Amino acid sequence: MNLSYWEIKSWFTNIDYTIIGSGIVGLNCALHLKEQFPKAKILILEKGMLPQGASTKNAGFACFGSLSEIIEDLKTHTEDEVFQLVKKRVDGLQLLRQSLGDQAINYQNYGGYELFLKDDGLLETCLSKREHVNNLLQPIFKKDVFSIKPNSFHFKNIKEKYIFNPFEGQLDTGNMMEALLQKTQSKGIKILNNITVESFSEDAHSVKIKTNALEFSTSKLFIATNGFASQLIKEDVKPARAQVLITKPIKNLHIKGTFHLDKGFYYFRNIDHRILFGGGRHLDFKGEETTAFAQTELIQNKLESILKRVILPETPFEIEQRWSGIMGVGSQLLSGQKNTIVKPLGNHVYCGVKLGGMGIAIGSLIGKELAQLSL
Repeated sequence: MNLSYWEIKSWFTNIDYTIIGSGIVGLNCALHLKEQFPKAKILILEKGMLPQGASTKNAGFACFGSLSEIIEDLKTHTEDEVFQLVKKRVDGLQLLRQSLGDQAINYQNYGGYELFLKDDGLLETCLSKREHVNNLLQPIFKKDVFSIKPNSFHFKNIKEKYIFNPFEGQLDTGNMMEALLQKTQSKGIKILNNITVESFSEDAHSVKIKTNALEFSTSKLFIATNGFASQLIKEDVKPARAQVLITKPIKNLHIKGTFHLDKGFYYFRNIDHRILFGGGRHLDFKGEETTAFAQTELIQNKLESILKRVILPETPFEIEQRWSGIMGVGSQLLSGQKNTIVKPLGNHVYCGVKLGGMGIAIGSLIGKELAQLSL
């Protein structure tokens, strides 16, 4: 790269903290570092034109887990571990809302609904354990989280009862990331896009970073690349692609809220008179263990089929757009290892990765915890 004296001096000299990844975790890490060290020179490196991964590609659910997901977690975690998982997500959402403000992220508290397919016995399991889970979560919410509601949205081919959660909300992902980027840059934190970190090496006093453009040194390095972490570090985190589609605007759309189906493997919501619908990773776990942004016929056809049969059975619709995002999960996710990885990797290198599909809920908190490691 043909860099001038001025460019090297201003952007790549005497850097105190370098963060890889400009998603929710990376930006929050930078903000908390700046709060702790106001005079520090902080640089964020982002390989995409916009934040890659899942921060700008998620469905915008401000959620902490459906009833069936929590019941699943109780099979492989202790009650205290599940309590702490939920509490962390609730605290993280609160931190996000306090940091940016509900108006800036267009936060709407329409509540969350869990639907159950007709040929599935999952509703009965949820009803039998609902009271137990409500009691478990009582200290967090001070009242019952999960109640029963009738099928008021007139979805088809499902059981005629929903599980309802009044504490769940939705937000505008684009507004959220725009507000977060603006806040970060207003503090004098530099963000460079379209720059890929290829490797790094640590010596006694600093970290040398090799990118596709140049090499430079930094006092401390923070890795916040979540689903792409395995390209740089050897930790228990692997990519998990999530595929999404969105309809064109639908006249008189009466559906409002965030909706979960099949243990949370499918999820949909209203946004701008449209239905945004994603999921289906469980149809091909191995195939979706990839960092490639793409869609597959298998999953997209299934999403469209559920849209037609369940969500919009009597409403004509057209698909306007399809995309995918890359989450970071543990290789043991199915057997219950849902804890994030926030730890030092050396004397001057730290990581905050493996958000397990809960980036909106815990990203702000993980960014703060990652910054605190430097203390």
